[in-house]
Amino acid sequence: MLLAALGCYFAGIFLPFTTVSKLWLFENQISVCHGLVVLWNAGELFLFLILFVFTVCFPVLKINSLLILWFYPGLTAERARSFYKFVSHLGKWSMLDVFVVAILVLTVKSTGVASIRVGSGFFLFFLSVMLTLFASMWTGQIASRLEK
Repeated sequence: MLLAALGCYFAGIFLPFTTVSKLWLFENQISVCHGLVVLWNAGELFLFLILFVFTVCFPVLKINSLLILWFYPGLTAERARSFYKFVSHLGKWSMLDVFVVAILVLTVKSTGVASIRVGSGFFLFFLSVMLTLFASMWTGQIASRLEK
């Protein structure tokens, strides 16, 4: 499940996340990676850092941490529990990117000049988030059984 989440994640950030149509004449397909490059080139370092940290770093760190929990054979039960606590705290912060994207979509849609259609990258990214969430919950159930 985690390997599928990792695959969906990377496909999701490189494939078109949204298609923005302006005045029915111009159409841009925007992926997460393309958006990061545009923000960097425009000098929007604050937005770039927020999206980079919460859309790229946190999800990769969370998925890799869960993979370590599942596949690292030398992990003791106590270490696994503390590692899982770290992952669960990390997961709470990794959803901030959804909030940022929602604000961006709301801003563009409220102007009435552009329309936004969700692309395949969005669905793959969403699938990655859901698979990671289920894997994290499953890991948490196993970790709670280790405590007993």
